Amino acid sequence: MTHQRMTFPGPVLQLFAAAEDAIAQIPPAFPLTATVAVNPFLGQAGENRAMAAARLARAGGLRVAQDRAQYAAMLADGRIAEPDLQAAAKAAGLDAADLRAAADAPQPGIRALPMVADLARDATGTDWPEFVEDRVGLWASAHFDRGQAFWPALSGGAFVSWRAFASRDLTTGLAGLTGFNAYVADLRGDAAEALSAACATLGVTAEAAPLYFHRLLMSMGGWAQYARHLGWLAERDGGREETCFALLAIAATWEAALLERWGDRIGDGWAKALESYAAPIEPSRDDLLDAALQDAADRAAERRLAETLAAPGAAGETGTDRPDLQAAFCIDVRSEILRRALEASDPGMRTLGFAGFFGLATAHRSEGSDLVEARAPVLLRPGVASRDLTGASADRALRIKRRAVRAWGRFKMAAVSAFAFVEAAGPLYAAKLLRDSTGVPHHHGPGPAPAMNLPEAERIKAAATVLRAMSLTDGFAPMILIAGHGSHVTNAPHASALQCGACGGHAGDVNARLLAALLNDPAVRAGLPAEGITVPEDTLFIAGLHDTVTDEVTLFEDHGLARHAASLRRLKATLAQASALARAERAQALPRAGTAAALLSRGHDWAELRPEWGLAGCSAFIAAPRHRSADRDLAGRAFLHDYDWRRDDGFRVLELILTAPVVVASWISLQYYGSSVAPEAFGAGNKLIHNVTGGIGVVEGNGGALRAGLPLQSVHDGDALRHEPLRLTVAVEAPREAIADILSRHDSVARLFDNGWLALYAMDEDGRMTWRHTPDGWQTVPEAA
Repeated sequence: MTHQRMTFPGPVLQLFAAAEDAIAQIPPAFPLTATVAVNPFLGQAGENRAMAAARLARAGGLRVAQDRAQYAAMLADGRIAEPDLQAAAKAAGLDAADLRAAADAPQPGIRALPMVADLARDATGTDWPEFVEDRVGLWASAHFDRGQAFWPALSGGAFVSWRAFASRDLTTGLAGLTGFNAYVADLRGDAAEALSAACATLGVTAEAAPLYFHRLLMSMGGWAQYARHLGWLAERDGGREETCFALLAIAATWEAALLERWGDRIGDGWAKALESYAAPIEPSRDDLLDAALQDAADRAAERRLAETLAAPGAAGETGTDRPDLQAAFCIDVRSEILRRALEASDPGMRTLGFAGFFGLATAHRSEGSDLVEARAPVLLRPGVASRDLTGASADRALRIKRRAVRAWGRFKMAAVSAFAFVEAAGPLYAAKLLRDSTGVPHHHGPGPAPAMNLPEAERIKAAATVLRAMSLTDGFAPMILIAGHGSHVTNAPHASALQCGACGGHAGDVNARLLAALLNDPAVRAGLPAEGITVPEDTLFIAGLHDTVTDEVTLFEDHGLARHAASLRRLKATLAQASALARAERAQALPRAGTAAALLSRGHDWAELRPEWGLAGCSAFIAAPRHRSADRDLAGRAFLHDYDWRRDDGFRVLELILTAPVVVASWISLQYYGSSVAPEAFGAGNKLIHNVTGGIGVVEGNGGALRAGLPLQSVHDGDALRHEPLRLTVAVEAPREAIADILSRHDSVARLFDNGWLALYAMDEDGRMTWRHTPDGWQTVPEAA
């Protein structure tokens, strides 16, 4: 980084190290075009939840637990039972009576440590924190713009760009901070020198810097999180990126200017604040009580899941007998309802669960586009390139059409034509407005087939690897559906948050079609026996896309299949019946859904705030053979990954599951958790007042802080939370020794369990959640015993 290449004295280098630590505390936020669920507590994963609560209370004034009244209600109605409370109290070194008393006590107040801007507000009556947020937001929305604006932003890196903006922004002087333009214009050097100079003015010590820098970045809201995603991606790929450091220097420069202007009035208060920033962070008694109450709620949910899985089920072991139909779905919780409906609709149907990118981490270029989409979990860097198969003339025609649409859209929105356009062309849009407001469906046809260019040996190896990871190495049905999923919605800035998380915030159609084509490839089929896998000659893989709004499944390449006509008819009939059952179940949970048939048009209504619930309610991850969870109603709350440890040589698949799908699922679960308990920092706010800014995110109203996370309407129905904030329960059917060995080699994963962000259970030979992982080893669950 630039500030590391320059020569600075030791104390300043300590400040830079503290800056890097503070940046690591900030979760990344990905752009709207490919929203990826992120654990908002990613920076605190190395400490337990009580310590994280203490840190985030100081740095952002945040709570990381539910309101105490909610715990009291759960205790009153029995959702939290006495054994849950006792176990949580014991783990925290408290008494159950302490927890009951805390649940009935008033909610403790939380306030972040003051910044200079807070002290200046109190001294002058001008809301300087809000003012700084507004001016930074105005600059940032232009600097980070990805094509939404008509005029390009100022060039250069973030700090250079901001310095040029702030030195010309007269609003600051009008608000009372006179001389700020000259102050910024006189800055010399880069962000590192600016941060060093600001810290000298502020008197920030190496002891106070880590928490104070974290506080400054938290005050920048989603802009800091967006900048952090740039650095996070660079670090994943072995590089470095300095935008978040630049934002920290910008925030510190504002603070230094405010202190210089009003230091005579706020100097004493700032000196006391610096002492607080330098003090060691320790959880308060309230932090410990709240963490224990949340632990009790989590344990109650774990107990209910264990009871569900232990209940007698009609499905037995599938063995190696050949089913009539098979369908592989993404492990996404929304697939659970449809999988259960499919199995109920046709006794010859067996379903499987696997991460929705289907083992093919591809960088995909769509028809008529030069953009490359990462169709893979964000944890992985795509290793395969793919593209839509289309002729040159069709590709050119689509490009021309899209350019015309963009030009027309820019004309409509341009300042010189907007009012005239409304006057002249407004009546022509009446039919479109009527259609959109009544939810008349727009029909989506399948696009061209995708293809990837891999040598034959690599195609065979990839196919074998995916089939082993799916625990699908024998018992192949004559027809096997590979179903990705997507969500067709309109007028939804956060639409990509409803897509497949394993596909980088895109639909799963490309990956499903690539895998089906790979497994149907004659050369691959001929090479698989050498890998120990023989796919019957009469087995056909067919790709599909599960629309999670309508629960309908679109089949691709289903023509010219005379040999498989009977299986295809049966598959289509089963899908139709199962889709109706799934819609009927989901309609009961959606506000104003009415009948199940209404879901068919719900995603096409531009006025609909909740086209679907997404992954709200997710609370469990089960890695086991399907018969362990079949015939059990998991209410669309569980990620279901098929896994048979007896087929897993060296437990390589188990290691992959624990280090990739489980981590991705935990990010999803904790994003919903954070958007529910701390929406002011980790939620996107109210959809009704959203405005898209820069093409990357939303703000509420006309400007200010970028809002990261999920909108309020994604977790709340208007009266109460619809997502129950719980940690993810991971239940794995595998030998405990194998699980422990993997955790010993992956400390970042082990910390999620050891610090209470996730819960881990090992299932016994009867599918019961018998052993619970603790930092001290495996603990037998009394109920299971």
